[in-house]
Amino acid sequence: MSLLDLAERATQADGVAPFNEASLFALREGARARVLVQQSDRSGAIVGAAYAVGDAPVEIVVDPDRRREGIGRRILDELVADGEEKFWAHGDLPGAQALAAAAGLTVARELLVLRLTFDGPPAPEREIDGVTLRTYRPDDAEAILSVNARAFAHHPEQGAMDRADLDRRMASDWFDPAGLFVAERDGRVIGFHWTKVEDGIGEVYVVGIDPDAQGGGLGTALTARGLRHLHEQGLPVVDLYVEGDNAPALKVYRNLGFRDHKKDVLYSTHR
Repeated sequence: MSLLDLAERATQADGVAPFNEASLFALREGARARVLVQQSDRSGAIVGAAYAVGDAPVEIVVDPDRRREGIGRRILDELVADGEEKFWAHGDLPGAQALAAAAGLTVARELLVLRLTFDGPPAPEREIDGVTLRTYRPDDAEAILSVNARAFAHHPEQGAMDRADLDRRMASDWFDPAGLFVAERDGRVIGFHWTKVEDGIGEVYVVGIDPDAQGGGLGTALTARGLRHLHEQGLPVVDLYVEGDNAPALKVYRNLGFRDHKKDVLYSTHR
């Protein structure tokens, strides 16, 4: 059983993937990991592992059939002894909470998953003077990367997206250019909303607003435009990820009807 197979088994059992999108991309492409700790049974099958790419926090997965045997704790202790300090718990499942508590880890960051269930067509987006909302064109790629870098300059994952990352995502089966919207003012891209559809669920994948264009309702308008698109595809629900301490974004999303669904927690060895 490969590490990808193990991740799939955990996803089916838990309802949440143990690895994030960047890790899964790297695994599928055979990229070199910064951290890769594995525990195998006598047959050589992987029963537990830890994975991380670049400077990302570590992600740990244990075979659903081999839990409560101390495998996760042994992996975690080995990593902490080697100097690793941060660990993602996607879904923050009870087992992850218990492991973190037993190891003395503390919560360093919360990434909330919000969900909108459509009970009818969403409210139309508000027009903003001088701003045009349109769908993506191939020559928008560099402008989107520029806005993304500025909008997420302090975000450890999203802000690091480069052209290779963008091309990788656009090569995914789920990519639909008709679901990527850009906001343009005076011929310049000042924001974008990238929607995603997988397994019958829509997603507000990324909403990026140039800092110079924030505060005028552009984020709400772009989000509403994407929601209208997802509703027109016949999707019943839409998810999104947002930092737990991002009060302005949370206000926008909750005003649009999103409610708390689940969360990912970053645990740390620091108190």
